[in-house]
This record gives sequence, structure tokens and C-alpha cells, in this order.
Amino acid sequence: MRGLSVAVEHRQGAFRLEAAFEAEGGVTALFGRSGSGKTTLINVVGGLLRPERGRVVLDGEMLVDTEARRFVPPHRRRIGYVFQESRLFPHLDVRANLLFGRRLARGTDGISFDDVVDLLGIVPLLARHAAGLSGGERQRVAIGRALLARPRLLLMDEPLAALDVARKAEILPFLERLRDLGIPILYVSHALSEVGRLADRIVVMEDGHVAAAGPVDEVSARLDVAALRSAREAGAILTARVEAHDPGFALTQVVTEAGPLYVPLLERPVGASLRILVSARDVTLSLYPPKGTSALNVLAGHVAEMGAEVAGDPTMEVRLVCGGASLVVRLTRRSLAEMDLHPGTSVYAAVKSVALLD
Repeated sequence: MRGLSVAVEHRQGAFRLEAAFEAEGGVTALFGRSGSGKTTLINVVGGLLRPERGRVVLDGEMLVDTEARRFVPPHRRRIGYVFQESRLFPHLDVRANLLFGRRLARGTDGISFDDVVDLLGIVPLLARHAAGLSGGERQRVAIGRALLARPRLLLMDEPLAALDVARKAEILPFLERLRDLGIPILYVSHALSEVGRLADRIVVMEDGHVAAAGPVDEVSARLDVAALRSAREAGAILTARVEAHDPGFALTQVVTEAGPLYVPLLERPVGASLRILVSARDVTLSLYPPKGTSALNVLAGHVAEMGAEVAGDPTMEVRLVCGGASLVVRLTRRSLAEMDLHPGTSVYAAVKSVALLD
């Protein structure tokens, strides 16, 4: 069987990890708040932590089986690891740091040195010392070193967490290129926009347990997962396709399963696919088709699910079904009561803004 299968239990002080999930390939995101168990879990996968109980299987090979007392050490797992901090050797230049990754490689398959430096745009950096690089440059070199070890799985523990907004924007396109290499990636993040841009599947961690797992667009709209609902960018992630451009008004029309939407003019060809995030705070509801409004994006749908009330919180979330997709709306409980919203109520959702994820 190809892919990764994890089912483990472990206790560290008062914290208890009890998690199980499977990842067949592509990019799988481990998402959750700080302290939810994300890093502990990938340390188990990478062999940096021996769990008290459980199994870890990668591409049919048993890496951990506590009942059989089997534990494959990290250096024999062929797993690359990119940490929050680059952990480069500061006294070596970039070329030497990269070649250290090649020294760790087993077998002759995998991406070549020249391909790695081209992929990550680090050819101009090869003669520079690691200590003189920017944060984004260091992370690109760290990714290159991990790739040159010819991993069959790449672990990435919040590789953008220590970077500012500008450096994140610099490195994200390079992370997207990794998806085309065919190396499965387990990507830790607490930023829903990152997950929506990079991942195919999401595993949501809450207090050491898997709260939800599945395709990103399906899981992102669930109301019963506290980690998703409390995220700053809480909302729904949709797959979109460029339908047409209107340069005169500087707009592009995209088509989603929820319906057509207008976004600021994109430099993408007609037919190109992308992902968008519709924030729960950027949707307003009406019981009737809006007239005389400035809203360009209005989608017809119905209420599918009501979120739970939280004491002291004046807002609630509602999940809508528009066409073949779900949207999440955050509105005040007073608005909910005045509109008499309940599952099955037909509504019109005005989308005020859309965040482009890739």
C-alpha cells in the first residue's frame, strides 16, 4: 500500500496524543491551534519521538510497531524534515549545506542537485554563507537540503511561521512547486490560507485528537470543528476556474460549485484553476433577491446547518449550501432571530470579498 498510515498514542506530562489518520499522497496539512499535537505527531512520523503505543506505516513498510517492538531510526526512514527554523550550518556556504543533504541520501533515485537549485531559485546563493541569508532564503535552502536527501516523504513543521509577510509571499510560490515533484508532504500549519493554497487534504488536530480529516474544501466548511471556527480566516475554501476577463472594469469572472463570482482582474488564462477563500465575515444574507445593491457577487442557496451558541458571544455561524458547495456565514444572533433562520430557509448570500489563495 502506498502512502502513510498513522495510529499512535503518547503521553508527555499532562498532554496526551491519541491520533490516527491516513495520507495517500500529495500535500496533507496538519492544522490546529498551538499545543494541539501537530508537531508531536510529525515527530513520531519522522522518528524523533518513540510513541508509547501504535503503528506508523509508510509505503507498506512498518516504521513503528510497538507491539512487535519495531522502531526504524530516523536516518533509515528516508523522510525529509524542514523545521520552523532552517537549522543550516552557519559556517558553511549554501552549496555545502545542500551537499550535506545529498550525503544523507540513500539510493540513486530522486531529484538532481541542478534541478533542486533551479526549482527553488537558489543558484545565485550557492557561494554565500548561510549566516548572511534572509529568513526566506534560509528556508529555501533548508527545503533544498531535505529534497537532496531523496526523501519518500517530506515533513514541514510550520516552515513559514518565523517569517514576516513579505518573506512568506516570497517563499509560497516555491512551496507550490514542490507539489509537482510527486513527493508526499505532511505540512503543519495554523494558517487556513496556507492550507487552502498548498494542501489537498487536511487533518485537524484538537487537544491531541483528530477532530476532522478529508478534502480541504469539504472540511473547511464544517461547523463542528472548533479549531476551524476559531481560526482568524474562518470560512470556506472553494476551487474555482477562470471563466472570462473584463479589462474595462478590471474584473475576472470565476466559476465555482457555489456559483459565479467576480474578483479583481487576474493575470490567468481562461480555463485556469485556482482556490479561493470566502471568509465567514465577508458574507451577508438576505431573504429576498437584493435590488439596488452594489454587491456584484450574490449566490442563491439555503441554510443547511446552524452553529452552536457560545455564552457571551453575540455571533453565530451558519452553513449554507449554494449550488454544489458550502459557504460559512458569521452573523449576530439578533440577525438570526429577526430573519428567523433555520435549516431549509432559502437565502441570498452577498459575498463582499474573496481571498485568492493561489
